[in-house]
Amino acid sequence: MKARLFAFCALLSLSAPAFAVQPDEILPDAKLEQRARTISADLRCLVCQNQSIDDSDASLAKDLRLLVRERLKAGDSDPQVKDFLVARYGNFILLKPPFEWDTLLLWLSPFAILGLGAAAMFAARRKGEDKPAAPLSEEESARLKSLLGQSPDEGQA
Repeated sequence: MKARLFAFCALLSLSAPAFAVQPDEILPDAKLEQRARTISADLRCLVCQNQSIDDSDASLAKDLRLLVRERLKAGDSDPQVKDFLVARYGNFILLKPPFEWDTLLLWLSPFAILGLGAAAMFAARRKGEDKPAAPLSEEESARLKSLLGQSPDEGQA
């Protein structure tokens, strides 16, 4: 029982997010480091694309983490750091890009796909309703009556 519990805990620890921030990157000022982590969590790794730069082991992500920390040490506010990176890399660097004209397709495409799927299901359902059921042949009718325990002449009136 203890072995199973240990194995479960080991597997659970593997599922936790792995922070790629190296000890040499961490700022001595705890408040600045917390701000850097908050900003980094919202920035996309340009190599991995589905990870934040805080979670990525890519060398570009490390460079971006260092850049964020340099900007914070220089006295930039959190929005100034993000604005600097957006000006350099575009809205793609943000894990949650703003709703703007150039990101309109990104934001609306899930709804468009959902609408197309609903329309396809509606059309398929209507197509099935238009066809009347084909009548049973005499052979099929006799077989059905025998399965139901009726004589072949009972159902006719």
